[in-house]
Amino acid sequence: MNKTALLIVDMVKDFTDPEGLVFYPQNREVLPKIRKVLDRCRKQGCLIVFLQHCNRKDKMDRRITSMRPNCMEGTPGIEIDPMLPVDEKKDYVIRKRRYSGFFGTDLDLVLRENHIENLIIVGTKTNCCIRATVTDAFYLDYNGIVLSDCVATNSETVQQVHLEDIGKYLGQVMDSEELFAKLEAGEL
Repeated sequence: MNKTALLIVDMVKDFTDPEGLVFYPQNREVLPKIRKVLDRCRKQGCLIVFLQHCNRKDKMDRRITSMRPNCMEGTPGIEIDPMLPVDEKKDYVIRKRRYSGFFGTDLDLVLRENHIENLIIVGTKTNCCIRATVTDAFYLDYNGIVLSDCVATNSETVQQVHLEDIGKYLGQVMDSEELFAKLEAGEL
């Protein structure tokens, strides 16, 4: 049984599409690399989980009132980018309202039901949603692996600082080629 899951964090149209409400070009740039990782992980039999940021429309949420409106339910902005196809029969799509994919969701339950130990984490934003998700994964005793060439934020300096901290304190940081070598060697 494969004990590895791929978490694709918030690669939704509001973040990845040039017409999206909080678009960053860096998110679009990592999409082809994430697609390659998605295809390879599917081939290896990894569990695939899409985390989908989604704010409730017309409902009170103190967090969203301090930010630009984005990822509102019922809008195209919450749709997973079409470059990353979802297999409706096998993949999970888990909506979240906070940075961490674990907070207020059933992600931990889904992972435990599938006997997952290793989490490959890709997506956006490295300093918010990626960092929060890998932090919670660390606290829940998962082996978090962040792919440095498959995560993005809007500042290269911020990107590097957070990747360094993640690698030092919370999990592993590697690029997709290193991951592919580990998958081929049966190390994950």
